[in-house]
Amino acid sequence: MVRQIVLDTETTGFDPNSGDRLVEVAALEIEDFVPTGRSFHRYIDPCRDMPAGAEKVHGLSTAFLRGKPKFHEPDICDALLDFIGDAAIIAHNAAFDRSFLNWELEQVGKITIEENRWICSLTMARTRFPGAHNSLDALCKRFKISLAEREKHGALIDAQLLAEVYLELQGGRERALDLGVSIAAAAVSAAVAGSYGARPRPLAPLSTELEREAHAAFIEAALKGKSLWSKLGA
Repeated sequence: MVRQIVLDTETTGFDPNSGDRLVEVAALEIEDFVPTGRSFHRYIDPCRDMPAGAEKVHGLSTAFLRGKPKFHEPDICDALLDFIGDAAIIAHNAAFDRSFLNWELEQVGKITIEENRWICSLTMARTRFPGAHNSLDALCKRFKISLAEREKHGALIDAQLLAEVYLELQGGRERALDLGVSIAAAAVSAAVAGSYGARPRPLAPLSTELEREAHAAFIEAALKGKSLWSKLGA
């Protein structure tokens, strides 16, 4: 089982080393490329004023965040690390989220999350769609993922959208059509056994008996009794 965490953050700006801070973090759990429904979401008091430009992006004001838990409190720091565990972390422009999260972890004496555990969906998108716009909005439109519920940027809604985008970048809906050999064999076996019921009016074969004998001889010579049909007794 492959467990991964899709993560997004909102901040007061662009650089934690210049005094900017985390104000919101959200994480969603994925197992074997299927969302489990488990999530983590917290607002964080940055202990500073919110710049007007940042508030315009995510709508989080100084007044709204004042009194929210601070990052060092167990309900945020410890709870987030427990939720992430040892899973790989998917983020869009992962270097940005990693820099803020690791800066906050360093301030409270926690071990930072190694770079090799981060998967950047922006890098994945640029590899798949070179030269195209690969923002989260652009990818949602390209993959026909609805943005109807998103009025402003927010860590939770963006993490939900990113989870859908990431799954599309990994193969998306096509993964549901990826039948394993065992599943395909089971389906063939069921058909051979007649579990779907006999056809009321069987179709007449279009091949002649000589053609069928020639085909069987060819399969036997080529596969030496190792064909799927022979294993299933067809």
